[in-house]
Amino acid sequence: MEAVLAKYENQINVFSDYLEELPDSDEPVWILGECYNIKTEKSELLSDVRSRLWFTYRKKFSPIGGTGPCSDAGWGCMLRCGQMILGQALVCRHLGREWRWVSEGEQPTEYHRILHCFLDKKDSCYSIHQMAQMGVGEGKSVGEWYGPNTVAQVLRKLALFDEWNSLAVYVAMDNTVVIEDIKKQCLQADRESRPSRPSASGESAEQGCSSRPLAWPFSQPHAQEPSSRWRPLLLVIPLRMGINSINPIYIQALKECFKMPQSCGVLGGKPNLAYYFIGYIGDELIYLDPHNTQPAVDLESVDDQSYHCQRIPHMKITSLDPSVALGFFCKSEEDFDSWCNLIQQEILKKRNLRMFELVDKHPSHWPPFVPPTKPEVQTTGAEFIESTDQLFESEEEFEILNV
Repeated sequence: MEAVLAKYENQINVFSDYLEELPDSDEPVWILGECYNIKTEKSELLSDVRSRLWFTYRKKFSPIGGTGPCSDAGWGCMLRCGQMILGQALVCRHLGREWRWVSEGEQPTEYHRILHCFLDKKDSCYSIHQMAQMGVGEGKSVGEWYGPNTVAQVLRKLALFDEWNSLAVYVAMDNTVVIEDIKKQCLQADRESRPSRPSASGESAEQGCSSRPLAWPFSQPHAQEPSSRWRPLLLVIPLRMGINSINPIYIQALKECFKMPQSCGVLGGKPNLAYYFIGYIGDELIYLDPHNTQPAVDLESVDDQSYHCQRIPHMKITSLDPSVALGFFCKSEEDFDSWCNLIQQEILKKRNLRMFELVDKHPSHWPPFVPPTKPEVQTTGAEFIESTDQLFESEEEFEILNV
């Protein structure tokens, strides 16, 4: 009995410390599209923040690439923030924005499946291993620090191999979101976008042996089909909102983004110090901090406590580095249409603060938009090279994925 009382006393103390970190204010707290009154909705606020997936530095995992580092401490913070923004999209996709994590409680099967996507193992689809190695194709060596745009590009490419989540990741170019391109990417049906091609035996890939991209261990041939033609969208918009520091004219527009129900957070931070921003109160940004080195875990034998933060760190919005990436999740086409309307009304028209452009049609001076598709691996080298020609931009990237 004493042990039970001590356990709950410790939880209460942690809960109180957790609250004291936020400023005492009458202003609302906005967390990824949800609004809270800090004086009357403390428990709801804390439950929401604690339910976000928290990915941090880890140590003692298998060497990246077989001979590389066994920890990402000191260099992997932006990669971990990328995992968090993607993790939030997957939670919304499978569990819903209203889902809440309960310590030591039974979690849905989908929750555990999402966590397994991010375990620090080479065969987890969004592990630090996969992200670091894919980053080589973006010009980053393993162990090198990443910026928001590079992480977004890495996520875009890795998502092509993730059949279970079937997520469309669109990364805006030149501060411009093109509605036509996004709908082209999200509305393409899987089998229409990847027609079966004859194998060496004359059979289609679907009728004969199932083909997998390279030796990709997380490709699932029996992944569930989407209920509609729209593929859930993670929209990432890399921006530079100033030269050496954030330009104050963008601050209110940035806040408006956290109010939108499609908000999936913001990648950013300070020079060489990345954070995953999830909301704000007054002039303080609320974030999850990846700079906490924890041992790598195997969820088969260890609980999930270390994937949920018990603190709410915050910083002055004026201290934000101007290089950021906004994230939004649109589960349906209606969701995306609603987001477009919100952007037009709350940012582009009402405030006339053009953080980025939102256009209907693909710009005529841009190269044609070709929706990305997963490369199909066939038994003949010629077919393989042809199918991967548009995805891999360097010989090094190809070689990494073929290991």
